[in-house]
Amino acid sequence: MNSNIMRVFLVTAIALPMATLAQTGSAAAATTPAPSASTASTAPVAGPTKIGVISIQDAILATNEGQKQFDTLSKKFEPKRTEIKSLTDEIDSLKKQLDAQGTKLNEESRGTLVRQIESKQKTLNRTQEDAQNDFVGQQNEIAQKILQKMGPVIDKYAKDNGLTLIIDVSKPWPDGPVLWAGQSVDITRPIVELYNNQAGVPAAPSASRNTTGTTRASSPATRPATSKPSNSEPPK
Repeated sequence: MNSNIMRVFLVTAIALPMATLAQTGSAAAATTPAPSASTASTAPVAGPTKIGVISIQDAILATNEGQKQFDTLSKKFEPKRTEIKSLTDEIDSLKKQLDAQGTKLNEESRGTLVRQIESKQKTLNRTQEDAQNDFVGQQNEIAQKILQKMGPVIDKYAKDNGLTLIIDVSKPWPDGPVLWAGQSVDITRPIVELYNNQAGVPAAPSASRNTTGTTRASSPATRPATSKPSNSEPPK
């Protein structure tokens, strides 16, 4: 996933417990007899550590439940986007008026126009900030609820497939912990499929998806009210 991050929500790496290694002190090592040839030949050989990587953020956004709830959230904020766009248009119109007539206006008229622009700009900034905070808060609530239900799915998948460690790669390197990982260890898609099967939420009939199979809810402070749902990043 192309993440600017957190962007909407931050998800830390999920590490499934590895088998506990016995710690042997120097004194114990000195008193422990060396294994005989016959014992050594029958001792089990530890297999290779199996590691998986998952983009938690992509997984949450790609689930049918996530698609549905983020789309509903985006539609909920359409009136706020309309309000923000209207304020922006009003300010642009006043600024053009000031540029075109500024030299022709007397001091009082020019001052009145400037104050109108400043007042509307303050209202716009406050409206955008409030809408952004509200949007991000509700987006995070959705993500956390899905993540809580996804945890057991990841745990079962890891045990069924003999994984000893799973690392979240929502943030690309160097912000994230993984420099490179092959597709063979990426378990994002299998986890999404298992989650969808378990949740029983049908896929949206016309979800707008990007190349990673996810959709992103657009920020009320950035997406114009007249545009169609896009693949823009979640709000910062």
